[in-house]
Amino acid sequence: MCSLAVDTVSGYSCHVTDEHLIRNQTGVARDRSADQPVDELELEGAIAANVRRLRRQAGLSVGDMAVKIGISKAMLSKIENAQTSCSLSTLARLATAFDISVTSLFHGADLERPAVFVKAGEGASTIRAGSREGHEYQSLGSLRGEHRRLETLLVTLTEDSLTQPLFQHPGTEFLYMLEGEMDYAHSHSVYRMAPGDSLQFDGEGAHGPVQLIELPIRFLSVIAFPDAAV
Repeated sequence: MCSLAVDTVSGYSCHVTDEHLIRNQTGVARDRSADQPVDELELEGAIAANVRRLRRQAGLSVGDMAVKIGISKAMLSKIENAQTSCSLSTLARLATAFDISVTSLFHGADLERPAVFVKAGEGASTIRAGSREGHEYQSLGSLRGEHRRLETLLVTLTEDSLTQPLFQHPGTEFLYMLEGEMDYAHSHSVYRMAPGDSLQFDGEGAHGPVQLIELPIRFLSVIAFPDAAV
């Protein structure tokens, strides 16, 4: 899978493949058979994260750590990327090498990871600067605590008006058009947006719809706030 990125300075475009995604560099992806319980994957993920963390704390490479444990480098790499299930003997070797108990390798597997599910049409209405112009904002849920970095809104514009609000905020915003057509401004540029179009930008630049061309307009707005703003 790849996407097209455009250098706004040079005007040249290039294809960005999945290998450039942050999630591919910091996370893991695993194949799961239809009958495999998800909690088994959670256990493998916990072991992977703990082994990777402990190895890095020891300041050892994957190869050096594999020698100390007594397994192949390829096997340790699979363990750290949750690509295999550890046998009891392998778990015992890992625990011995790190001088910890076997159960310490499972730390974090029993944590309840937060999630918010919102049924269609059941998002909570919220007030923003554009509400006075007849714009409707529906929150699509928000996590709490350290995960409260995303603000997701379904925005509906049903009335044109003489004035349109411009927004500025810390972080990065992503828009995805669902219905209608509009001109959307950011900083010194204006983008004609139709269904299927998307726009991602620095939230510090003044932005907002400047002309509503085809009503009603609906688009998804996702804002990722920096840690300092949470």
